[in-house]
Amino acid sequence: MTASPDPLVATRAWVETFVVARDVCPFAGREVARDTIRYVAIPAHDREAALLALFDECRHLDETPRVETTLLVLTEGLEDFDDYLDLLAIAEALLAEQGYEGIYQLASFHPDYVFADAEPEDPANFTNRSPFPMWHLLREAGLERALDHHPDPAGIPERNIAVMRELGQATLARELAALKGS
Repeated sequence: MTASPDPLVATRAWVETFVVARDVCPFAGREVARDTIRYVAIPAHDREAALLALFDECRHLDETPRVETTLLVLTEGLEDFDDYLDLLAIAEALLAEQGYEGIYQLASFHPDYVFADAEPEDPANFTNRSPFPMWHLLREAGLERALDHHPDPAGIPERNIAVMRELGQATLARELAALKGS
């Protein structure tokens, strides 16, 4: 019997070997180099506790300006993509309700991520597939600064889709499975 993979180790490896190495997010490499990404594991089988943890992280970012962003790795309880999307919608609504709209935003990642207009087997979905379900809590001001200095921010998604489709579904699925330790 093999040990379960450490979700934070798998997520760090995914950030470094996929997100940064493939330039999926052209801003991530800088934050990795500066060590300004916080990684937090949150069991999500208790939805209310997971949402409370999200707001704990908002307060942590409020109090810790040197941390640019937090990856909240949802370690158990949201394996089903539809369940994940349901809780994500609640989390986004609560962020706005609690006065964090315009301060923080959530980017979403899940092992079975499928864009609304895509087929499940489309390699483009891998731009938002990660070893574990996660919420990426971003400072909007930091994101705006990064976008202002990028030569073609509107072209990032198109470039990522082209790269994912060139790599192909089989290669990407194999790499993601290896990161998750399956």
